[in-house]
Amino acid sequence: MSFRDLRNFTEMMKALGYPRLISMENFRTPNFMLVSEVLLWLVKRYEPQTDIPPDVETEQDRVFFIKAVAQFMATKAHIKLNTKKLYQADGYAVKELLKITSVLYGAMNTKGTERTEVSEEDSSKFKFDLGSKVADLKAARQLASEITSKGASLYDLLGKEVELREARTESIARPLEINEAEKMMKIAIDNILEQVQKTKDMLNNVTLDEANLEARIEKRKLELEISQKRLQTLQSVRPAFMDEYEKIEEELQKQYSSYLEKFHNLSYMEQLLDEHRRTEQEMFEEAANILHLMQNRLKEEEQNLLKSGRRSGKRIVGTMHGGDTEEDEDSEDSEIDLDDDDDDEEVEDDSMEISPSKSNRRARKPEPLEESDNDF
Repeated sequence: MSFRDLRNFTEMMKALGYPRLISMENFRTPNFMLVSEVLLWLVKRYEPQTDIPPDVETEQDRVFFIKAVAQFMATKAHIKLNTKKLYQADGYAVKELLKITSVLYGAMNTKGTERTEVSEEDSSKFKFDLGSKVADLKAARQLASEITSKGASLYDLLGKEVELREARTESIARPLEINEAEKMMKIAIDNILEQVQKTKDMLNNVTLDEANLEARIEKRKLELEISQKRLQTLQSVRPAFMDEYEKIEEELQKQYSSYLEKFHNLSYMEQLLDEHRRTEQEMFEEAANILHLMQNRLKEEEQNLLKSGRRSGKRIVGTMHGGDTEEDEDSEDSEIDLDDDDDDEEVEDDSMEISPSKSNRRARKPEPLEESDNDF
């Protein structure tokens, strides 16, 4: 799309008398409503009697509208339009619209300088005259097509003139026989009378068919009335089992309501049970965690006590004389202490108060050694 094309299009539409003001910014983005309105106005301007549906709400309607306009302009004005560009409804559609507007604008400017002196009333008269000329042009095209078809048939007949000339001369030269003419006239009259009799018979048959149809209609009406009366009687009569049916229906309604209540209660109890199990599981896990922490803490305290007992035992042994024998005894005591530690770890959960006494005993073991040293 060029700026010159868009400017020329707007100026031509103004000159042609389009009632709406068209701006150059209208075709920056696709605007199908404006394009369809302009196309319909141009088609009506070219031929006021044309009938193109203006519905463009759905996609199918838009496609049908574009095809109809393109077909009309191709057959009537010999203007080939690009339907894809028209459907885009943007700047590319302006080039296709210029093809139609340029034709109408050129037809309007045929008078040259006289066009500038014409007033608004003359312009409206020109519009009316243009429509009448378009109608005359349509009639002239129709006559031209008929002339060509008649000329072709005439040419075919003239080609057969050589054969028909001999038969025509023979028939003209032959004398007219009254008996044969009378016979032919009688045959023609008999054929016509036969056709008249056939038409009369058909009319009589039509009357008979009408009577039969009326009789059938009356019969159907009577059957319909009888059926309606029977239906009314059936609707008015109450069946014998209706009372029992209503009682059973009430009981069924009660049973259904009780079933709903029990089902709701059951679902509620199941929900409570699930919540109770969940809380118990959480409490059990919390207690297990607390017990595990207590066990770890007691193990740490036991290890600390054992370490403190070992340190005290080492200090007592270090003050003794005769280190070689005393160290051997100390190693034996340490092995005994390690065995005692293993036993204490097995029963640490049941009796936690035994470990301090054992540590005290370990601390008191070296006392006999001190006495032995004094004896030496």
